[in-house]
Amino acid sequence: MTKFAKYFDHTLLKPEATEDQVRQVIAEAKEYDFASVCINPYWVRLTAEELKGTDVTTCTVIGFPLGATSTISKVAEAAQAIQDGAGEVDMVINIGELKAGHDEAVQQDIEHVAHTAHGGGALLKVIIEASLLTDAEKVRACELAMAAEADFVKTSTGFSTGGATPHDVKIMRDTVGDKLGVKASGGIHTLADAEAVIAAGASRIGASASVAILKEAQANGKD
Repeated sequence: MTKFAKYFDHTLLKPEATEDQVRQVIAEAKEYDFASVCINPYWVRLTAEELKGTDVTTCTVIGFPLGATSTISKVAEAAQAIQDGAGEVDMVINIGELKAGHDEAVQQDIEHVAHTAHGGGALLKVIIEASLLTDAEKVRACELAMAAEADFVKTSTGFSTGGATPHDVKIMRDTVGDKLGVKASGGIHTLADAEAVIAAGASRIGASASVAILKEAQANGKD
């Protein structure tokens, strides 16, 4: 059984986040031993420096939150983030191209970022923005992420029309099997929310409420 805290990417992606707020999230991640701190690319260098000597990873986002930037810019953003110390990168797919049925373009977009990530020793999580997709499109997005050799599929940015649901997590887990991780992100605020997506197949959770969820878990006797 994974230690419960290690399910969580402790997340602060608000555009107005200040250095003091980023430092607070880093301190909380160290205290509770979360899987990672997930912040915007600007804060990667600071975060990686502050997390040295811990087993908490620096995670950042690429092509965020719309996914509609060029592949070249996603690759450059990922390369810079890894150079700055990111061990995990969460990229948004080209949602419009997926919905248009241009699967080759979607897969190539992911492949280029995956190659960059893996070349720098980082993991790639692929955000499919499930709230904008039909169930069939969710399956296709996950299949393309697998074909592109991503490491995880991720439900949501948290900045669109909806966040993670157990329904979406189950579809994603059923599609990728044990080949990829599944990250549930967006709208996970309580222990019940977290347990529901884990039961549906999530192996990682992105949340800004990680501390509150962990405190609730500890109060309920969960490690």
